[in-house]
Amino acid sequence: MSLVRLNIKGISYSQTQNGAYALILNEVDGERKLPIVIGAFEAQSIAIALEKEIKPPRPLTHDLFRNFADRFNIVVKQVIIHKLVDGVFYSSLICERDKIEEIVDARTSDAIALALRFEAPIFTYKNILDKAGIFLKGEEPQRKEPSGREEEEIISEELLSDDIEIKPDNTNYKKLSLKELQDLLSQAVHNEDYEKAARIRDEISKRK
Repeated sequence: MSLVRLNIKGISYSQTQNGAYALILNEVDGERKLPIVIGAFEAQSIAIALEKEIKPPRPLTHDLFRNFADRFNIVVKQVIIHKLVDGVFYSSLICERDKIEEIVDARTSDAIALALRFEAPIFTYKNILDKAGIFLKGEEPQRKEPSGREEEEIISEELLSDDIEIKPDNTNYKKLSLKELQDLLSQAVHNEDYEKAARIRDEISKRK
């Protein structure tokens, strides 16, 4: 089976599971998207890795894994989303130490959070993309080959209730000045409120 390389298009609130996020992976040499519902913690960790300007005051779990791996000369070479069963994606970390390659099972959200930290490529198999890939037209996702299954069954991943509890943030950042946004960003990072920090960074980026 041929591998297809993916990159991260973005993260948004999930339309199928309240309080969760949708991670959108994009086919590098094509137009299809692979959406995966993930928990709030994993969404935070991925967003922080994508946003280079946000530096946590203490290492998150995935940062700790990276530090641990560096200490023992372990490198994550690539991530492969290798299976989709009953709406759950299964992934593997391809690791190397002393020129010996090992394959480690991982949740897809964790695997992608680590791939970003190791700058490792992300792949899936063509048959998985054929099954779960979508084309996005405007804001409405349209499946390339519609099936009788509900969208949330295709794109969901195991979520614990503790993973998806999110505090609402009703702040209207558009009304704030750039200086106020930068102060809020520093405060959010200091308080380790990375969801809020990511939203503030988005608003600051729009004004640059």
